[in-house]
Amino acid sequence: MLPKGFFRGRYQGYSLQALQKDLISGIVVGVIAIPLGMAFAIASGVKPEYGIYTTIIAGILISLFGGSKYQIGGPTGAFIPILFGVVMTYGFENLLIAGFLAGIILVLMGLFKLGSLIKFIPRPVTIGFTAGIAVIIFTGQIPNFLGLSGVEKHELFIDNMKEIVFHIDSMSIYSILTALICLIMVILTPKLFPKVPGPLIGLIVSTLLATFLYPSQVATIGSTYGEISNSLPHFAFPEITFEKIQLLIRPAFVIAILGAIESLLSAVVADGMSNSKHNSNRELVGQGIANMVAPLFGGIPATGAIARTATNIKNGAVSPMSGIIHGVVVLLVLLLFAPYASKIPLASMAPILMVVAWNMSERHVFYHLLKTKTADSLILTVTFLLTVFVNLTAAVEVGLVLAVILFTKRMSDVMVITKVLPNQKHEKVESQIVSQTHDCPQISIYNVEGPLFFGAAQTFEHSIMNTIHFRPKVLLLRMGKVPFMDTTGESNFASIVNHFSQHGIVIISGIQQQPRELLQKTGLYDTIGEDHFFDHTGEAINYALNEINQNKCLGCKHFAFRECDKLSGAKNDAVEKQPAFSS
Repeated sequence: MLPKGFFRGRYQGYSLQALQKDLISGIVVGVIAIPLGMAFAIASGVKPEYGIYTTIIAGILISLFGGSKYQIGGPTGAFIPILFGVVMTYGFENLLIAGFLAGIILVLMGLFKLGSLIKFIPRPVTIGFTAGIAVIIFTGQIPNFLGLSGVEKHELFIDNMKEIVFHIDSMSIYSILTALICLIMVILTPKLFPKVPGPLIGLIVSTLLATFLYPSQVATIGSTYGEISNSLPHFAFPEITFEKIQLLIRPAFVIAILGAIESLLSAVVADGMSNSKHNSNRELVGQGIANMVAPLFGGIPATGAIARTATNIKNGAVSPMSGIIHGVVVLLVLLLFAPYASKIPLASMAPILMVVAWNMSERHVFYHLLKTKTADSLILTVTFLLTVFVNLTAAVEVGLVLAVILFTKRMSDVMVITKVLPNQKHEKVESQIVSQTHDCPQISIYNVEGPLFFGAAQTFEHSIMNTIHFRPKVLLLRMGKVPFMDTTGESNFASIVNHFSQHGIVIISGIQQQPRELLQKTGLYDTIGEDHFFDHTGEAINYALNEINQNKCLGCKHFAFRECDKLSGAKNDAVEKQPAFSS
């Protein structure tokens, strides 16, 4: 049962003219999606028809239930390494289960409104694994491009490179010629005929030439994977057990995270091109539904496809109906022309995937981040290398952990603790006026700036305790520039309070709402005392001057405050009540 108003705003005022625009864009994108669906399936280690099934089922469901008006969903190149790894390690049946579990995770992410959290994944991590995926896809098509025979596919990049080297002498001039013809068509067609899909023209031209000029000289989809059936996929619920869930939850989680990132990035691109606004949480739910249903019909994991979504918008799409039409178009082609697809040479598929890899590599952004020679460059490089030489799962995990560690280090470096005194000329507190001859022996004032969290908490405590050599009577902490405090920071703060309270008092000025609320929850606020918290530093200094031992002020030559002239020369005079300064 769909919620009330589910389609409101998406089809409101939908007209025949709008349908005509969606029909044109849907047909164009559907035609483009056919060769890509088969190519991505083959590269993922499964039969090409499973890519077609995914394009149909996931494409329609993502458009129906997703959060973007223009999103086109289906199999994408980003999934190739992880899906191929799952197939090699666990088998095709378990890939379907992993995809189903990923769908559940995506739905839960959407329901718990985690769509906005994807933006917290650092750009160097996404660029790093995207570039790594591009390298894997590109190099993975070299055997088909060259027509190498006897090549075995491995999960590791190094092993696949060895296979190419060992079998390089088996290259076929016919395969190379077929691949070059397709590559030329893919590159030139968009320039000469912008509205015509280059991959489809490349496939048709190269397939026709290979079929009529050298029909038995190149490997085809049919000779390698068997004939593509033009029948509809059969429904079959996978056998899911607790043991299989334990086995596959890790790759399922990676599939879900990768699918969420790709789909939301695609939705953001669509927003920029169409001046629209997507619903990120609804998009995750739609992606999850599609990935739960597709495996039931033999489909592989799917996500939003940036290139196809952009093509959809460029061809005039006005609603999700174009995405539904794109799926129907692919279904009709499957029913009518599937047997002919079996004659497509694998060498024709290779350049299509190579161009996809080249376009998705984001090489300009990669180079830009690399040349900055910052911590982001390190995250980028590590993520990229792990994606290529280990696997995508390890790359994402290590990349995120490394990003968190380096971010924590950067944030801890932001923490600044400086000893200050009022500058009586400018009525501001400054650090440069503090010296051995100008520093109050009884009142120590510190500026605390930056987040007081686990990465900076120890630095905060040591900086305060190591600089209080003469044990002042009052410790005044100016905390107006501490935006955040966690429980580790609170613990170290409590250590300072407990240590200092044995012989003096701690007073706080300008504390922000979040740190104040945390101190109230932990009880440290009451330990310090509500009367020791002040909005302004001037009020805090006036309070501190009333708490000091005025006998020790007699003869003092530091003159840290304007009241010191009177205090140092008159034992029994009262402390002036006027503010030391206003800030």
